[in-house]
Amino acid sequence: MEQQRNILLILLLVLTLFLFWSWESDKLTAAQRAEQEAIRAEQMLTDAASSSSIGKLIKLKSDALELTIDLNGGDIVDAKLLKVMQEQGKDDPFHLLMNNHDFVYYAQSGLTGKDGPDAKARPLYTSEKNEYVIADDQNEVSAVLTFVQDGVTYTKTYTLHRDTLDTNSKAYVIDVSAKVDNQTDRTLSMAFYGQLKQTVDNTALVESSGFGMVAGAYRGTAYSTQDTRYEKNTLEDLVDLSRENSNLNVQTAGGWVAMIQHYFVSAWIGNTQDNVNNIIYSNQSAEGRDAIIGIMSTAQNIDAHSSHEFKAQMWLGPKNQDQMETVAPNLDLTVDYGWLWFISIPLFKILEFIHSYVGNWGFSIILLTIVVRSVLFPLTKAQYTSMAKMRLLTPKMQELRERYKDDRQKLGQETMRLYKSEKVNPMGGCFPLLIQMPIFIALYWTLMESTELRHAPFILWITDLSVYDPYFVTPILYGITMFFIQKMSPTPINDPVQRKVIMAMPLIFTFMFCTFPAGLTVYWLVSNCFTIFQQVIIYRSLEKRGLHVRETKKAN
Repeated sequence: MEQQRNILLILLLVLTLFLFWSWESDKLTAAQRAEQEAIRAEQMLTDAASSSSIGKLIKLKSDALELTIDLNGGDIVDAKLLKVMQEQGKDDPFHLLMNNHDFVYYAQSGLTGKDGPDAKARPLYTSEKNEYVIADDQNEVSAVLTFVQDGVTYTKTYTLHRDTLDTNSKAYVIDVSAKVDNQTDRTLSMAFYGQLKQTVDNTALVESSGFGMVAGAYRGTAYSTQDTRYEKNTLEDLVDLSRENSNLNVQTAGGWVAMIQHYFVSAWIGNTQDNVNNIIYSNQSAEGRDAIIGIMSTAQNIDAHSSHEFKAQMWLGPKNQDQMETVAPNLDLTVDYGWLWFISIPLFKILEFIHSYVGNWGFSIILLTIVVRSVLFPLTKAQYTSMAKMRLLTPKMQELRERYKDDRQKLGQETMRLYKSEKVNPMGGCFPLLIQMPIFIALYWTLMESTELRHAPFILWITDLSVYDPYFVTPILYGITMFFIQKMSPTPINDPVQRKVIMAMPLIFTFMFCTFPAGLTVYWLVSNCFTIFQQVIIYRSLEKRGLHVRETKKAN
């Protein structure tokens, strides 16, 4: 059983290595379907037209967002987060949406369908001002764009809100409306769409603009429907689907689509009012270098001499879970905790609660680590107690192996009889470890995905918990504590290959943790220190009971 426990330990270490590598490298009728395919075909023409040069630009600015809007189409072609810095210690705001020669990341919208003005060419809007800025006595500010064609007036309005610095803040929510005033003598049919478009290959962007991408962090798309809480595809997946003529085509009430990167998200949120259904779709640009995901309302009829207003919302900002969950159902799931989200979310809530009193994310991580390890203490104690009992049986086990070395069946029977008579569970040391593993993995993703740690200072030289320790002090201390834990291990490793692998682990993990965010390294360092403290207490308790778990030196 010692061999099995050793293998399990190695598997745990390999799993941690895998986490490191992941850090470095997620019934329509025929008529309805035909209508949607027609709209999507028209949308492809719209996208081809939108790839033309940028037209006249205007600004819309609140205290949290600065948007650049292209009057040719009325798209958001640039977005800056004024309260989030691109780099710590500098005044440049974070650039979320942008347009340059090698990379585009747009939020497009318009009216398509049989009579939609965006169906064949992007409308050229006009605006009374070149810049709309929220005033000190205002809670919101709007940019109004107007386009008139064939007796129909189209008014697109973007509205930004002041940051109220609380959970209900709409600082990163953009209210979007497209009003159609039909003064003709005929009924018009059109649908509102909002889509996100991003260049798939971002190599030049990362090298030249400091986009804030993190190697291994998920970069791609996601969507939510009334039936599917959360589904994601990479940008490459969307392009491949388009090439295979298998684009997304999902009907839903409400719903949203998003493009995700580490710590930040942009999302179009479909209208949930007026009993309007929406269609989630994907595509690629005409030249094939950009991936597109969008959400579109079903076509609406606008009677002669009447008007209709299409409504939608956008989220452009950091992954603030508390605020996102008030904007749209499941939007907070863009904070991607992986398959252990049901553990990660409570862990984050506890971390957030601790921070509300402590006020420092580094100390909050330390306290959370202590809380988690304290809750798991009974399992840890059971693990070491089981190992201690197994050690006491070592002489008897060796005797059985010698006696029945030629009869494996008899050896197995006698071994199980010995376990039963001594009331020892041979797997008692493994089960606690297996139960703890998901919690540790979930905590890893909790710390990696929490945007609150970005640019969050700890103490002294650690000024940003989301990047590596600049002087590598915590990784070195981690390696030292890992070495001490090995020396205190109650399970001797006899196999020479396993011994070499285990002994090399502190050095390997020290170098590995040099690239980890400081917040994660602090967690593992504190966890190791707590493990040493636990082992000392458990060993002393067991030795008083005559269960000697430490490996003693053989007499000369």
